[in-house]
Amino acid sequence: MSFNGTTDWIRIAYLTLAPLLGVAAASPLFAIALLASGQSSTITGTLAGQVVMEGFMHWRISPWVRRLITRTLAILPAVLVIGLRGASSVTDLLTLSQVVLALQLPLAMFPLLHFTSSKKRMGRSAVDRSS
Repeated sequence: MSFNGTTDWIRIAYLTLAPLLGVAAASPLFAIALLASGQSSTITGTLAGQVVMEGFMHWRISPWVRRLITRTLAILPAVLVIGLRGASSVTDLLTLSQVVLALQLPLAMFPLLHFTSSKKRMGRSAVDRSS
């Protein structure tokens, strides 16, 4: 099998599991793994954003509004891209989501690091950045 820019990595991952687990077990387990990884990414981004907004920026939003905003921002781009480009764009969409996540998490981490190392805000619990 040749690997290039058009390689369907999701299909390759599934085809790797099929001989190990059998087709009947590989399909649902692969679907559960994809769902769990997506939820993990979404929850990580949502919680990091919530900590930065509430703890560092002192922005207060009711939980239902925050959930509505984060779920809409998470789902709407996927629905639009798949609607416009079709099901063949799912692999590209997964790759793009990982790139966006890789860019998003550092933006949330910098304020968190600043917040947790602030003696003014954290007192004795402040993280020492010198070590």
